[in-house]
Amino acid sequence: MGISLSRHSIPSAATVAFATCLVAATVSPALAAETGERPGGRVKPTVVLVHGAFADASGWSDVVERLLDDGFQVVAPPNELRGLANDAANVASVLKSISGPIVLAGHSYGGAVISQAAAGNPNVKALVYVSALMPDVGESPAELSAKFTGSDLAAALNAVPYTGRGGSGTDLYIKAEKFRSVFAADLPESRTRLMAAEQRPVAEAGFAEKATAAAWRDIPSWAVVSRQDRALAPDLERFGAKRARSRTVEIDSSHVSMISHPDVVFRQIREAADTIGDAAAPAELAATGSHGQAVAAVGAVAAAAALVSGSVLTRIARRRGTR
Repeated sequence: MGISLSRHSIPSAATVAFATCLVAATVSPALAAETGERPGGRVKPTVVLVHGAFADASGWSDVVERLLDDGFQVVAPPNELRGLANDAANVASVLKSISGPIVLAGHSYGGAVISQAAAGNPNVKALVYVSALMPDVGESPAELSAKFTGSDLAAALNAVPYTGRGGSGTDLYIKAEKFRSVFAADLPESRTRLMAAEQRPVAEAGFAEKATAAAWRDIPSWAVVSRQDRALAPDLERFGAKRARSRTVEIDSSHVSMISHPDVVFRQIREAADTIGDAAAPAELAATGSHGQAVAAVGAVAAAAALVSGSVLTRIARRRGTR
C-alpha cells in the first residue's frame, strides 16, 4: 500500500523534530531505569553492609529495607569473626564479585574489617563507619580500644575455649545479663533477650591482629558516632572519624545505632552514595534485553524521522522544479 502526501499533509521540519524529541523523551526514562542510572547519567552504587562482633547480618535489616525501597542493590555478607586478616579477605572476595561503584559500610568491629577489605579495590568509592572501629596500619582493635575510657565491654565478656575450625582458641561472648546494658540499652528488653541468646562470638585472637591497611586514608568516609555506646567508647569513635576526616553525625544511641536509629544510618549511606556515583558509560553497555530494545527504539525513531525529512525535502524540490 502506497503513502500519499498532499501539500497540506507534508509535515514541517519543526514537526518532525518535535515528534523525534517527544518519542526520545518517552524512551529515555525507561532506559535510565533499566540501566540503574540516576539523574544526570550517574550509576547507583551497590551498598555492602558488614556486621560486627556478637551479631550477624540481620542487625542491618531495617537499613537494608530502606535502601531497597530507595532503589539500591544491597549485599550483607556474613562476617566470620575469626580474625582481621581472615575476615577482611572474605569481605574483599565479595567486593571483587561486584561490578560498578560500591558504598561499603561497617558496624563495630566490621569497621576494622572494611578498612582492610577495601584497600586496593577501585570500585569502593565511599566508606561508612557505624559505631565503628577505624584502626590505622599497625594498630589492632584491642590496642586501639584500650586507649579510651567509656566502654563496659571488657568486664562483660565471657571467654569460652574451643577446639576445631582447624585449631583451638578462645571465643568471646557477652554475658547474657550484661548484654542489654552494654550492647543495646535503647532496644526493648524482649528483643535484647533474643539477641543475647543468638549472638555470634568473636575469636579473642582476632582482636589482637594488627591492621595491614587503612582504606579510609584514600577513600572518602562517613561516620555515625553513638554518644550512649557502652561497647565502644564514644571518644574512640570520635577519634577515628576525626582522624579519617569523615563526614560525621552524632546521635544519642546505644552501640546498635543501625537498629535503634536506622533512618540516620540510612541517610549517611545515601549521602555517601549521592556524592560518589560514577558517570555512566552507555557505549559500553550491551544492547540486549530491555536496554537494547530501548536503544533500538531510539534508533528507529531517528531513522523514521530522517526518512520522513528526506521525503519532505524531495517533494519540496520537485514542486520547485515544476514552477
